[in-house]
Amino acid sequence: MKQFNFTTAVVVGLDDVGYQRRYCYEHRIDAEAALAAWDGLEHPSGPWIKCKGAGIDLLNPSFC
Repeated sequence: MKQFNFTTAVVVGLDDVGYQRRYCYEHRIDAEAALAAWDGLEHPSGPWIKCKGAGIDLLNPSFC
């Protein structure tokens, strides 16, 4: 997990250079719960707002 200015992110594919993508949550507690429950497949649960990464800019389909 990483804290940004306005969100807390579940970070995926972290290495020495950076990360593959991140799932941004408005509230840290939601990000913590999603990370604890996530099996690493598909998208994590909970009210993530956006998935961002190199060539990725995806809004949560549950909000559309």
